[in-house]
Amino acid sequence: MRVLIIIIFLFNICAQGFCSPEDFSYPRRIISLGPALTEQLYLLGAEDKLVGVTTYCKRPLDAQKKEKIGTVLDANLEKIIYLEPDLVLATPLTNPKTIEKLKSLRVEVVILLTAKSFSQICEEFLELGRIVGREKRAKEIIRQAKIEVDILREKVKNLLKVKVFVQVGANPLFTVTDDSFFNDFIEFAGGINIAHGAKSGLYSRERVLEDNPDVIIITTMGIGGEGEKKVWRKFKSLGAVRNDRIYIVDEYKFCSPTPLSFVAALEEMIEVLHSQDE
Repeated sequence: MRVLIIIIFLFNICAQGFCSPEDFSYPRRIISLGPALTEQLYLLGAEDKLVGVTTYCKRPLDAQKKEKIGTVLDANLEKIIYLEPDLVLATPLTNPKTIEKLKSLRVEVVILLTAKSFSQICEEFLELGRIVGREKRAKEIIRQAKIEVDILREKVKNLLKVKVFVQVGANPLFTVTDDSFFNDFIEFAGGINIAHGAKSGLYSRERVLEDNPDVIIITTMGIGGEGEKKVWRKFKSLGAVRNDRIYIVDEYKFCSPTPLSFVAALEEMIEVLHSQDE
């Protein structure tokens, strides 16, 4: 009878998940200090491990229900400690002092770098999958995303190339160079980034006038998209203005992609660049 009771007891423990190797091998309480990281954790199916996020972590909608630990740049150290994470996922924007303090308190911190291409987005996603015990799922998602990206690139390879200027900041005017995954959006969609080869993202309106893009794309990242659109319309010599080809795109979709959301954003970019080809 005693042996039977022990067996039943052990079975109940295992049924509750306490004997799962994953519970001991991978983090169980994660705090994300970046919107892209939060969205990727959900995509990996690891949202149940997520105990804290920043106020900028708004996607998916369920992420807004998670405990808030401050902003991307200014995380609340006391709140982080209170939530007792066994892993904090940081970005290059995370305050270095916060990272050092957490490490001094023996909290594991992993800094995931900002991806600069679709390839790096996939690499970082796979690394995150390994960290949280979702490597198999990460590989499946990456495989599907690469297939869909290849299909989309094949679709536009024979279309006329379109000159593009992307505005991600104002005062001063700021754009994306070839050292950015946004450049992949443009090139994969059959466009030419007029800032390709530029040493930095700082760009003048005079230079845009000289390059004369066919399309101007404005992200809504804190610059008031409609206001900037009105500014560009004053430059009547621009092809993008004459042909009414100034577009505002969703900053979340285009500025913090997962492998799958990269596909969705690429589809939209193709529509933006080639809608007049039909």
